Amino acid sequence: MNRDLYQEPLVSRYTSRAMQELFSERTKFETWRRCWIALAEAQHELGLTDIVKPEMIAEMKAHATDIDFELASRKEKEIRHDVMAHVFAFGQQCPLAEPIIHLGATSQFVGCNTDLIIQKKALALVKKGVVNVIANLARFAREHKGLATLGYTHYQPAQPTTVGKRTTLYIQDLLMDLDYLEHLEGQIKARGAKGTVGTQATFIELFKGDHEKVRQLDRLVAAKLGFDQVFAVTGQTYTRKLDMKTAETLAGIGATAHKFAVDLRLLSNLKVQEEPFEKNQVGSSAMAYKRNPMRSERMTGLARKLMGLAADFAATYANQWFERTLDDSAIRRMDIPQAFLLTDAILKLYLNISSGMVVYPRQIARHLRNELPFMATEKILMAAVERGKSRQEMHEVIKFHSVAAGLAVKEEGRENDLLDRLAADPAMPFDQAELQALAGDAGAFAGRAEAQTEEFLREMVEPRLAGYSSLLGGVDAALTV
Repeated sequence: MNRDLYQEPLVSRYTSRAMQELFSERTKFETWRRCWIALAEAQHELGLTDIVKPEMIAEMKAHATDIDFELASRKEKEIRHDVMAHVFAFGQQCPLAEPIIHLGATSQFVGCNTDLIIQKKALALVKKGVVNVIANLARFAREHKGLATLGYTHYQPAQPTTVGKRTTLYIQDLLMDLDYLEHLEGQIKARGAKGTVGTQATFIELFKGDHEKVRQLDRLVAAKLGFDQVFAVTGQTYTRKLDMKTAETLAGIGATAHKFAVDLRLLSNLKVQEEPFEKNQVGSSAMAYKRNPMRSERMTGLARKLMGLAADFAATYANQWFERTLDDSAIRRMDIPQAFLLTDAILKLYLNISSGMVVYPRQIARHLRNELPFMATEKILMAAVERGKSRQEMHEVIKFHSVAAGLAVKEEGRENDLLDRLAADPAMPFDQAELQALAGDAGAFAGRAEAQTEEFLREMVEPRLAGYSSLLGGVDAALTV
């Protein structure tokens, strides 16, 4: 590492080797050569045998990966064109094939097709990450399906739910992300061999006006590059609308992770649920007792960056004048790798957190005890009416004592003594023991939370994961710094 130059933190700190390699220069330029070889093969197979000869193709294949980066770099500085610099470098290694390398193509033949190949592979890595996070959360939800905990609306205590039921909400969002990912995968097609402005003019010349041969060339090149579909029409580039939809899909995963991370940060403050905390981890340089939710905070920050990128892609797409304008080039060089690397970093964090979350049942029970009397008031009200009391009268009694008990908790720091206050009121038709019985335990107020969790996992999650058995496991959730 060169300590004198800026280092991209996404690479040096946060992301997986697999995603880094996909967006490396080696992968990019080797894929360019793969595109040139596919084009030459297709041209030969479709009849240009007097121009594109087998020994030329063999020579190109022999040098498909041994790229002279230094030569290409020097040439690019001279001619200010990266594609032609690599055409030159490839030609220097392949003197027989040099005349037919890039034959009939424009720069975006290699640029767009390579982008699409790499994004297709990157989306497969993203999908693997999402599936494994879902599997982690499903295990956690199953383990804690019946553990009653306070629900919150407006971040104020509400009726109880269960830890498992709350976790199903995060899983459901990830399943939606998985749906969008799969839809996006179906939208990714090869740019194919379309020529300078998408009209295939150079190829119709090469094939002497044979339109069907040119159409076959388009499809054959796509197939050789691993695509079963090709864009029917393009300008000089494939539509940047696809980039926009890709960014939106990745940003959606970021938003899902952000929501989870913020919730876990709030739960950490309540001391009821935490992310993993390693034995030698330091929470604060000054406050040695602290267990800061640093993974969740990092996930929040990375997700914020990812969600913001979507606007760049929309602006780039909207500003593509006619068949193409070059203001998409510099920004895409940054934004496309960043969008995937950010998603990779976020999923790596999500995998790490979801594989070792810690729950504190006694602290959960303490929070429930403090709020349970308030939650029992509706049940007490209904029971009092069954004893012959006026609903309106009982409502006023319960409201009066609830307000007083709440103020005592807030202003005096006292325990919630609402049931004691109600038992001491002569208008209330229940004694202390009866009120305690009506209040019951927290699980009685959690409705169908446990059953909903079981049903959701059985009916929605398990069948979906069964279809991805080949993707489960084998992901690196270890964090660096």
